[in-house]
Amino acid sequence: MIDDETERLRLRLTELKQEHRDLDDVIARLLERAPFDQLQMQRLKKKKLSLKDEISYVESKLHPDIIA
Repeated sequence: MIDDETERLRLRLTELKQEHRDLDDVIARLLERAPFDQLQMQRLKKKKLSLKDEISYVESKLHPDIIA
Protein backbone atom coordinates (compact mmCIF):
# COMPACT_ATOMS: atom_id res chain seq x y z
CA MET A 1 0.00 0.00 0.00
CA ILE A 2 2.72 2.49 0.96
CA ASP A 3 4.81 1.53 -2.07
CA ASP A 4 1.84 2.21 -4.37
CA GLU A 5 1.33 5.63 -2.83
CA THR A 6 5.04 6.44 -3.07
CA GLU A 7 5.13 5.38 -6.71
CA ARG A 8 2.03 7.44 -7.46
CA LEU A 9 3.62 10.49 -5.83
CA ARG A 10 6.87 9.99 -7.75
CA LEU A 11 4.98 9.76 -11.02
CA ARG A 12 3.00 12.90 -10.20
CA LEU A 13 6.21 14.72 -9.29
CA THR A 14 7.77 13.78 -12.63
CA GLU A 15 4.68 15.04 -14.47
CA LEU A 16 4.64 18.32 -12.54
CA LYS A 17 8.33 18.97 -13.15
CA GLN A 18 7.90 18.33 -16.87
CA GLU A 19 4.94 20.70 -17.05
CA HIS A 20 6.98 23.31 -15.15
CA ARG A 21 9.86 22.97 -17.67
CA ASP A 22 7.41 23.20 -20.56
CA LEU A 23 6.00 26.43 -19.16
CA ASP A 24 9.55 27.79 -18.90
CA ASP A 25 9.99 27.12 -22.61
CA VAL A 26 6.67 28.74 -23.52
CA ILE A 27 7.48 31.82 -21.45
CA ALA A 28 10.94 32.11 -23.01
CA ARG A 29 9.51 31.88 -26.54
CA LEU A 30 6.85 34.43 -25.71
CA LEU A 31 9.49 36.86 -24.43
CA GLU A 32 11.44 36.53 -27.68
CA ARG A 33 8.56 38.02 -29.65
CA ALA A 34 8.63 41.80 -29.66
CA PRO A 35 5.09 42.66 -28.60
CA PHE A 36 3.70 39.93 -26.37
CA ASP A 37 0.42 39.59 -24.55
CA GLN A 38 1.04 40.79 -21.01
CA LEU A 39 -2.11 39.10 -19.70
CA GLN A 40 -1.11 35.77 -21.21
CA MET A 41 2.37 36.14 -19.67
CA GLN A 42 0.85 36.88 -16.28
CA ARG A 43 -1.35 33.78 -16.49
CA LEU A 44 1.56 31.57 -17.52
CA LYS A 45 3.70 32.81 -14.65
CA LYS A 46 0.85 32.29 -12.20
CA LYS A 47 0.40 28.72 -13.47
CA LYS A 48 4.15 28.15 -13.16
CA LEU A 49 4.09 29.37 -9.55
CA SER A 50 1.14 27.11 -8.80
CA LEU A 51 3.05 24.15 -10.25
CA LYS A 52 6.05 25.02 -8.10
CA ASP A 53 3.85 25.00 -5.01
CA GLU A 54 2.39 21.64 -5.97
CA ILE A 55 5.89 20.25 -6.62
CA SER A 56 6.95 21.36 -3.14
CA TYR A 57 3.87 19.74 -1.62
CA VAL A 58 4.47 16.40 -3.36
CA GLU A 59 8.16 16.49 -2.42
CA SER A 60 7.22 17.09 1.21
CA LYS A 61 4.93 14.03 1.06
CA LEU A 62 7.74 11.92 -0.38
CA HIS A 63 10.40 13.22 2.02
CA PRO A 64 8.72 14.38 5.22
CA ASP A 65 10.74 16.56 7.54
CA ILE A 66 10.67 14.43 10.70
CA ILE A 67 11.65 16.26 13.86
CA ALA A 68 12.90 13.88 16.53
